[in-house]
Amino acid sequence: MIELAKRGGEYIVRPRHPENALLRDYQGTPAFSPDAAYAVRGTFVPFEVPRPTTVGAAVEGIQHVYEAAGEIRFKLAGQELSLTAFNGHAPGSLLVLFTDQTSGKTTYPANRSLSVVPAADGSVLLDFNRAVNLPCAYTDLATCPLPPAENRLPVAIEAGEKIPYERQDQQ
Repeated sequence: MIELAKRGGEYIVRPRHPENALLRDYQGTPAFSPDAAYAVRGTFVPFEVPRPTTVGAAVEGIQHVYEAAGEIRFKLAGQELSLTAFNGHAPGSLLVLFTDQTSGKTTYPANRSLSVVPAADGSVLLDFNRAVNLPCAYTDLATCPLPPAENRLPVAIEAGEKIPYERQDQQ
């Protein structure tokens, strides 16, 4: 099987083989135990006009451009924080890419992601217990986007997925 994708304005072809060692030898992805302290209420504040935002990629030399729909403001660990939110895959959803003080220690260093659906009044639930790794956490061949600089949080978010077992010795 092959997949055709467009990254950084260029087309790439990805071969997929079900017997690839990455799939065959996959041992799982550990996660933190769910903790209600990491499910926080916030407010989505849309930009007047979506902002094209260029971010780097896990593969050097590639850049991604996403529509930043606005920012999510919330409080965690006693700090007022915000995250730039991109338009998500499903209508009305948002995608947040972030790093935090666990990145590179217990969580994948480049990024984690979180899907959010704002209510009509802009209220959101940021449930970091649902933070997941992108494909680059599993293979060096993935072209995952990196979070924008403002989404590098100064707090430790000990929630969601950790570094996959196969990659833990590489940190």
